[in-house]
Amino acid sequence: MHRFYLPPAECATGQLTLAGREAHHALHVLRLRNGDEVTILDGAGREFRCVVENFDRDKIQLSIVETKPVPALPCRITLLQALPKGKIIESIIQKATELGVARIVPLLSERVVMDLDEKHAERKAEKWQQVAIEAIKQCGAAWLPRVEPPVTPKEFLARKETFELPLVGSLQPGAQHPRIYFQKFASEHHRHPQSACVWIGPEGDFTAEEVAAITAAGALPMTLGALVLRVETAATYCLSILNYELTA
Repeated sequence: MHRFYLPPAECATGQLTLAGREAHHALHVLRLRNGDEVTILDGAGREFRCVVENFDRDKIQLSIVETKPVPALPCRITLLQALPKGKIIESIIQKATELGVARIVPLLSERVVMDLDEKHAERKAEKWQQVAIEAIKQCGAAWLPRVEPPVTPKEFLARKETFELPLVGSLQPGAQHPRIYFQKFASEHHRHPQSACVWIGPEGDFTAEEVAAITAAGALPMTLGALVLRVETAATYCLSILNYELTA
């Protein structure tokens, strides 16, 4: 069944309307017609099974057949991802969405080559949010991760956000396998953490000063194995572990 996205505010009535790019794709690519069934995702935990009721050149009217609430994953995971070169961040956002993250915060760390002013950063965030929207349509996720405008690690740390299990991918000696941190948390709290974050550095990793600031804020250094992983591989590796261990 074809999937489309509508924001929660547009899913408040018994009849839904596709417009803009969603309607164009439905009408002119998929060639949907009256009576065809589609799935609408609102990105906030609801899935609607709908039937095409009517359409014109640029809009489709849908009637809701069934509404299915989907609970959020038990652990809210934030990916703090230093921006890699080129369009690799788009692939990371896709994979992160498929692996159930709640939020993606792009980072302008010292070794990131991209330089963004505030206006450009907002524009990039809107583009990357659309990548996440396309990803939930592809994988069928009922929850849309929020992609924030890029910030520096220092700016993010200044917010003083807290996570029950903060982790940072590390190439430094002393980094431990994440299983050790999972087991320690479970033994102390007798449950899984309800919030977690993972910091992933850029090509060349975070600087020593950045690592010191991140760990001083409470992040636990986790090893990614004996090999040096590419940025996108490191993000997928860490999120796969978190998904397996914390969201079952």
